Amino acid sequence: MEADRYRKLIQQELAALPDYVMAYYRGTNLAMTTTYQYLTEFRRFFNWLRANQISHATDNQRITTTELAHLRREDIMLYIDDLKHTKNAQGRANSATSINRSLNALRSLFKFLTITADNNDGEPYFERNVMLKIPSLNSTQTLNYRAHALASHMYRGELKFDFLTFIAQEYPQKCDKRAQASFMINQERDLAIIALILGTGIRVSEAANVNLADLNWQQKMLDVTRKGGQKDSIPIAPWVMPYLTQYQQIRAARYHALKKDVAFFLTNYHGETRRISANSIERLVKKYSTAFGRPLTPHKLRHTLASELYEVTKDQVLVAQQLGQKGTSATDLYTHVDQSVQKAALAKISKPEEEG
Repeated sequence: MEADRYRKLIQQELAALPDYVMAYYRGTNLAMTTTYQYLTEFRRFFNWLRANQISHATDNQRITTTELAHLRREDIMLYIDDLKHTKNAQGRANSATSINRSLNALRSLFKFLTITADNNDGEPYFERNVMLKIPSLNSTQTLNYRAHALASHMYRGELKFDFLTFIAQEYPQKCDKRAQASFMINQERDLAIIALILGTGIRVSEAANVNLADLNWQQKMLDVTRKGGQKDSIPIAPWVMPYLTQYQQIRAARYHALKKDVAFFLTNYHGETRRISANSIERLVKKYSTAFGRPLTPHKLRHTLASELYEVTKDQVLVAQQLGQKGTSATDLYTHVDQSVQKAALAKISKPEEEG
């Protein structure tokens, strides 16, 4: 299962990091994927400290909190500069967004070490937090630019229904025989997953973790476990319900589900019934959207719901609640996705009359 895979990866990272990082892991309540990402950022930062002889530890496990307490602002700025000139897996320089994710991970660690932890008679590991002196990088893209780029990777309006119709009716004729056999088994499930993300805005991990008991069919509500284990309950768009019903009707027989199989979305792996993984959902969305001619990710399906919901309500708080976000800063982008009002206003600006 996906959770088991991340647990193993997390334990591998922790085994090569100092004991106080284990204390951080036990003392924070982050989503499993976020925890793993943060641990990889700690590893990268500790590797850099040793490579640049800022720390003289022989391995990352031996980097002390005393060394972290004495880091200077210039040290962190040098690290940021190094990140700017380091190529990522795609061979491109790290973006401001990517670097800010690295800084957020370090801020989280330093906050724990200087405020949250109480390892020494109720006192934290140290007091001086160098990360408080480090600003986030400014994005080189305006909200308008990001929104325009985002809008081209959404299935807004009728396009989302065209996509679902394509999967049901045209995809079987476009794929090869091997893929066709798999599709015939999983089509109701796959359509239900995609419809649910489009009709609720849940994250891919949240979709994978949906249980039978989480669906309130009568009220059209879904119970969700958000990042950090927080419980939430959100409405489901009415048009989604037939897709969920069609899958529910074949779920037990098609996937040989027993009472112990509480996961709603199932898969058969080597004859074993199990919960579908987030990675599998990522792959199926990519497969269908690529065949449709507009490749996207489950996260873009989430963006689609958010932008459409804002377009109807003009209420950022409501959108944030639907997405399970704690504030509205992340929803600012959706206020710029639909630029028709902006364009209409510009069209009304009349050209000055020529002087005769």
